[in-house]
Amino acid sequence: MKLFEEDQGFMAEINVTPLVDVMLVLLIIFMITAPMLTYGVKVNLPTTTAKPMPVKKEPLVITVNSKGEVFIDRYKVSLKDLGKKMASIIKSNLKRKVLLQADKKVAYGYVMEVMGRLKAAGIEDLGLVTRPEEKK
Repeated sequence: MKLFEEDQGFMAEINVTPLVDVMLVLLIIFMITAPMLTYGVKVNLPTTTAKPMPVKKEPLVITVNSKGEVFIDRYKVSLKDLGKKMASIIKSNLKRKVLLQADKKVAYGYVMEVMGRLKAAGIEDLGLVTRPEEKK
């Protein structure tokens, strides 16, 4: 009894259909989950009519929420440790842009204190984040 015919050789083609199916499923999953991944801490920013500044590289974001808590990106730090932590972060890249976003309910003096600590840490390029004013 013959299991294989003599003239039938090896199959040299790769079936890519399962690969394409898997890649399409992954693409759909990433398209659905990407908008859900919010970055940073949510704050109620003040509005302004100023136009946004162009940013070439991803900046480091410092956030002050309505409770007065300070965050470096998503990580909470105390105000007294902010200068030390920022100095060590900025040491490797002095030209990195730093953006400060503060909730509009935070006292102006507290925001100035945070800015002073950032400047004392050696940050030369500091920007303030606002929300564009909605057109009526």
